[in-house]
Amino acid sequence: MSSARLRDPGYGISLIDTGYHRSEYAASYLIEDEGTAAFVETGATPGIPALLAELDRRHIPREAVAYVIVSHVHLDHAGGAGVLLSHLPNAKLVVHPLGAPHLIDPSRLSASALEVYGEEAFRQSFQEIRPIPEHRVIKGTDGLQLPLGNRRLTLIDTPGHARHHICVWDDKSRGLFTGDAFGIGYRELDNAGQPLLFPATTPTQFDLETAHRSFDRLAGFQPQTLFLTHYGALPFAPSLTENLHQILDAFVAVARHHAADGNARHGHLVNGIEKVLLDRLAASPCTLPLATRRNLLAMDVEINAQGLANWLDRAMRAQQKRGGS
Repeated sequence: MSSARLRDPGYGISLIDTGYHRSEYAASYLIEDEGTAAFVETGATPGIPALLAELDRRHIPREAVAYVIVSHVHLDHAGGAGVLLSHLPNAKLVVHPLGAPHLIDPSRLSASALEVYGEEAFRQSFQEIRPIPEHRVIKGTDGLQLPLGNRRLTLIDTPGHARHHICVWDDKSRGLFTGDAFGIGYRELDNAGQPLLFPATTPTQFDLETAHRSFDRLAGFQPQTLFLTHYGALPFAPSLTENLHQILDAFVAVARHHAADGNARHGHLVNGIEKVLLDRLAASPCTLPLATRRNLLAMDVEINAQGLANWLDRAMRAQQKRGGS
């Protein structure tokens, strides 16, 4: 898919590369209709100048932005929301009700990220996470419709990746802005236009059953286009849903097989998840060198392994509690 196709998918929508981690890894989308605009996803704070530059490129006044919508509060999706809002005097932040407190007071988000990444990496990746005044926050409940010019944006509660996850249905483009709820995939791994999408089983709220239900609920909209945060716009096909179910079940099978492996479990999960994805790519005409494929998948393989380990631990604690009651 060409960079021009990625940048301007049509219907008044443009894609902005937030620059998080690497190029073409995390996207924000700008939607404009009849002089009113909205961002979907902000990325982390270092990417905010790119979002403001897109407004300038399209000659959209900053006062014309009505909404900044984030799918959930993970920092590669929402870390820059507070800084972006400071540049948009009329915009309201739209976020899942469970996520709203964490952006109004992001101290826990910052502390958690500092613990995971360390001071130097945190400053490089996120710079700052600025609080958002409560009066500028709209709690994005399921089915809430946001008017934007002559179109409507409808919010969809889509747990599984996280309990505080929403997606956005755009009636004009018949497009879904999917956050992480309908998988992730990178255009470098496409083969003859066929993408590899795989689930994001990120810590700490991944839930198997609700993830499967969210795949089906989103597919039920029969969208024309998927607007992925990771990464880009691509046509919807029913086979994508089937593949997401299959890959998620394969990930879970790996996790259950290694549930009792103790200190060696994480390494086995990383290797098993990577093998599931590389086997999928090997079954297609992917011509990228193996080392390149592994490098493109490495961050997500690691995070997915951590999330599955967390899910296993929660499941085992729940089972022990039931057994002791």
